[in-house]
Amino acid sequence: MVESISLNTQAILLLTAPLLDGKSNKHADILKPSEYNRLARHLKNRDRKPADLLKSDAEKLLEECHTVVSKDRLRKLLDRGVLLTQAIDRWQARTIWVVSRADSEYPRILKDKLKTDAPAVLYGCGNRELLNSGGLAVVGSRKVNQKLSEYAREIGHFVASSERVLISGGAKGIDIAAMRGAWEAGGKVVGVLAHSLSAKVVNRENRNMIMKGLLVLVSPYDPSAGFNVGHAMARNKLIYALADDALVVNADFKKGGTWNGAEAQLKKWHFVRNIYVRSTGDISEGLEGLKKIGALPWPNPKSGAQLNDLLSGKTNTVSSSTSQPALPFGDEKQTKLNKGTNLPPLRKQETLGEKPRIIGKSTSDEAADLLNKVKELIVQLLNQHGRASASDIASLLSVMKGQASEWLTQFTREGILEKDSKSGMYMLRREDTIENEPLGEGTIEEPIKS
Repeated sequence: MVESISLNTQAILLLTAPLLDGKSNKHADILKPSEYNRLARHLKNRDRKPADLLKSDAEKLLEECHTVVSKDRLRKLLDRGVLLTQAIDRWQARTIWVVSRADSEYPRILKDKLKTDAPAVLYGCGNRELLNSGGLAVVGSRKVNQKLSEYAREIGHFVASSERVLISGGAKGIDIAAMRGAWEAGGKVVGVLAHSLSAKVVNRENRNMIMKGLLVLVSPYDPSAGFNVGHAMARNKLIYALADDALVVNADFKKGGTWNGAEAQLKKWHFVRNIYVRSTGDISEGLEGLKKIGALPWPNPKSGAQLNDLLSGKTNTVSSSTSQPALPFGDEKQTKLNKGTNLPPLRKQETLGEKPRIIGKSTSDEAADLLNKVKELIVQLLNQHGRASASDIASLLSVMKGQASEWLTQFTREGILEKDSKSGMYMLRREDTIENEPLGEGTIEEPIKS
């Protein structure tokens, strides 16, 4: 075996990797992810590791694993040592590294977000420390016009100037344009590939960026694997899992990998804090569709500093075409909220964030007055943003989510609000016409989070 790859990883490769040599290996009955996970749990319950399957006394352990995976199948896979050595030689010739979930070098961010769904093995080339950096995922369609390519390229410039990492899929169109924009500005990029890692790492442009420390390419699939629709779809999960926030530049309505990945993130995965969609130029039906299920309009920061603030959670600006001054969190935020809506400042004992007081259920005069203030503020927020979840309101008002839910539930019972049963979002009742009062100096420019 090869010493540069841990014994645990070698065992996992033998069990799960096709070990391709540029063509398919149809004879390898490798373990599917679900099968390997069951085997891994079985070994862990016995205080054993995958590497133990390669030891000279592994016969008894193979027998103990028979209830999970047949002994004969395990033995055939583990006997592919020569094939593995040849594959590792090919990978090392291209400076491709390999890590498994059993290695300390495996990206912690994937383990934290994906748990046992994290790929058993990752192949990559470049500085793998970038994989734990978070950053902004930028995704979009393969077939786009020049304007959208330039837009994505400019986004790459902004991400670089914000000193954040840009994460994308390395595909033609939006992905490559955004990645190239970040490189041009000296930014760092993570490319999550669905196929052909071996070919991509020797591409001259990629190689230059890898050598400069500006790019890491990573894939959960064999470096020699060709294009596979299923792999392309599944790769999207890793893009979102590696990011803090995401921007969808373009997407086809209810079809294609970009739509499927964004929809899964909004409805199921919830790996990123916010998923944004482009808010300038011609807005496609796909982007409008994503907004309807919870995506936010991209606030169009005008500088790297503004983008850094946005991705740091310091500001959450909402604007369809321009970037407005953002409102900071904390006491200053509450002061401006009250000032902008002509509400008197709250006394210390009335602070919205105090957990013990369930204001919405109190019958005291003081609480009733405060509840009316909250009601007025929530109505103005929904007039401005259209819809919001309990988490959105809690974030904007700096209160516990449970408290925000109490208020929203009560205002819904009173007929002021209505709740979308599918998305769980609240909005003003459609038949009501409530004047949108100007918020003045304290205008809230924060996006409603999904």
